[in-house]
Parts: sequence; structure tokens; C-alpha cells
Amino acid sequence: MKKIMAILALVIICQAGYSQKNVNDLFKEFSKMNNVTTISMGQITMKFASLFSDTMGVDGIEVYSLEDCTNDVKEKLSKAVSQLKDNKFETMVNANENGERTKVLVRIENEMIREMVIVTTGSDAALVRIKGKIKPSDIERMVNKHGKGES
Repeated sequence: MKKIMAILALVIICQAGYSQKNVNDLFKEFSKMNNVTTISMGQITMKFASLFSDTMGVDGIEVYSLEDCTNDVKEKLSKAVSQLKDNKFETMVNANENGERTKVLVRIENEMIREMVIVTTGSDAALVRIKGKIKPSDIERMVNKHGKGES
């Protein structure tokens, strides 16, 4: 009986770990969905953009808009976000308003934000990944600037 209980507990633990998604899994899964609009700006594009404005250390941006996807796909994203668990990332913001959920995750190395992921569910569902060497003070400056309505 003890062996059966131990095996059952092991199976449950394995299933719980298998059902969790990390950030890369999330982007891989939804990049393959129908009607996903993808915008990707790589390192070369960002270097060119830095000639005209301050890119604040951003090396690349990926945006997956699920706005034109079916409700089934949007529900799948909502479920995936609730199962999202990635030990490399810290949750910076977790908001739920009017049934739309926004989650902002950051991966920090040597006091620099190396990756920021923004996930929004609901009618305007989207996945955004920003990579680079971003100073937290630059993020704070942008939040303060746009929070006051400046452009």
C-alpha cells in the first residue's frame, strides 16, 4: 500500500511539473497559432533605431498580437498564463482588471534587465518580449514620463 501511495504521489508531482510552462514554451506555442500577427525587430534594426532615438539598451523586440485569433486561442493563452512558471524570471507586475490579465516578468542579471516579458489576456491579447541590457532606472524613467502624460 505504501508503494502504491508513493508511486501515485510521484505521478501527481510529475504531472504538475509537466503542465507548467516557461516563457520560451509560451512564445513557441503561440507563434504557431492561426491569425497571430508577429512583429520582430532584431539587433540590427535596434542599432539602426539607436541613431535616431534612445533605445535604452534594447537589443530586440518580439510582439505577438492575438487580437485576430479565435476566443479558443485567447482562452488557451489565459490558461497558459495561469500555468506560467519560470524560475529565471521575477514577476514585476500582476494585474487583473475587467477580466483582462496583465503580467510583466523580468529576467535580471548583474543588476541589468536582460529580458522583459509582457503578457496581456482578454480581447486585446498579446505577448511581448524585450531583450537587451536595460537599466532599471531607464524603466523607472519611462514609467514616470508616460505616467505624467508626456510623450
